[in-house]
Amino acid sequence: MPYEHPISRRSLLGAAALAASAALALTGCVAGEGSSGSAAAAGSIKGGTLNIDFATYNPLSLVIKDQGWLEASLKDQGVTVNWVQSAGSNKANEALRSGAIDVGSTAGSAALLARSNGSPIKTIDIYSQPEWAALVAPAGSDITSVADLKGKSVAATKGTDPYFFLLQALEEAGLKPGDVTVQNLQHADGRTALENSSVQAWSGLDPIMAGAEQKGAKLFYRNLDFNTYGFLNATESFLKDKPELAQAVVNAYEKARAWAAANPDQTADILAKVAGLDPAVAKTVVLERSNLNVDPAPGEAQRKVLEKIGPTFVETGDVKTQQQIDDAVSSLLDDSLVKKADPSAIKDS
Repeated sequence: MPYEHPISRRSLLGAAALAASAALALTGCVAGEGSSGSAAAAGSIKGGTLNIDFATYNPLSLVIKDQGWLEASLKDQGVTVNWVQSAGSNKANEALRSGAIDVGSTAGSAALLARSNGSPIKTIDIYSQPEWAALVAPAGSDITSVADLKGKSVAATKGTDPYFFLLQALEEAGLKPGDVTVQNLQHADGRTALENSSVQAWSGLDPIMAGAEQKGAKLFYRNLDFNTYGFLNATESFLKDKPELAQAVVNAYEKARAWAAANPDQTADILAKVAGLDPAVAKTVVLERSNLNVDPAPGEAQRKVLEKIGPTFVETGDVKTQQQIDDAVSSLLDDSLVKKADPSAIKDS
C-alpha cells in the first residue's frame, strides 16, 4: 500500500479553519493584557536591522517575505529587514553561529546538533511537521529497499534532516553508516549527483526532491517518523537584546500559518516562484508533504523526537557525549514567545 501523509486526508477547509482558530486562540492569549500592550511592545523597537532567513523548505518564511509583513510592521520603528536565503539546515546553523542572521530555519535534528555542540540558539516556534526527507533512487534503478544500499554511494547533506534520516533508515535495516559511502553534498548538488550517476542514491529534501520525483526519480523509502519538525531558531543574544523584535517575528509566523492554511494554492505559487518549481510540484510539497497546522509552541512533542535521535549523534561522533545531548534537549526549546503571540499585531503591506 502506498504511503499517505496524514495531511492529504484533511480537507483544505478544515485546515484553514484549524489555523484560523489557532490564530484567534493565540490572539486571545494576550487579550487580557490588552491590544495597547502589543502596541507598546512594538513601539519599544528602535532602529537596527533584523537579519532573518528564508528557505524553500520553510514555506511560512516564503509567505512572510512575499507579503512584506515584517517590513510594514517594523518600518515605523526604523528597523530594516534583511532576508538571507538558507540552502539547508547546515547553512542556517552556520549563519546563526556566525551572527550573520538572528533567526534561522532548521530541522529539529539540526537544531539539536548545533545546540549540543555549543551554538547558543533557542527554538522559538515550530513552523511545520513535514515529510520532507526520503531516500531516492534514479529512474530505472534496481534499488528498492534500504538493504540494497549496502556498498553503494549515497548523497546526503551532513548536519541536516536527510542525513539523519539516512542514518536512522540504515539502523532500522540492520546496516551501519560504514556500509555505505556518504557523499557530503548540499541538497541541490545531491540531486545533480543522482541524475548524472555520480551516486547510486540520494537522501533528498523537498522541494528539490519533489522536482526530481517529477522527472522520474523514485522515493524508495519513506518514513514520517524519521522526519523531525521544522524549528525556527534565534540566537540567545538576539532574544536577550531585542525581545520585542523576536516577538514580532513569531507574531508574523503565526499570521503566516493562518494565511497559508486559508490560501494553499497561493502558498504553493509562492514556493514555485522562489524555488523555480513547476506549480504542480509545489502543490505536492505544500498540500501533501507539509503539515503547517502543527502546534507552534516548542514542547513535549519535539522533546520526545530529540531524545530519540540524540543518541545517534553520539554513536556517529557528531557529538562527543550523551550529557551534551541531554543538556541541549533541556535548554533548546522556548515557548514563551508563542504563548504571547499576537498575529493581529502584524500589519499588511
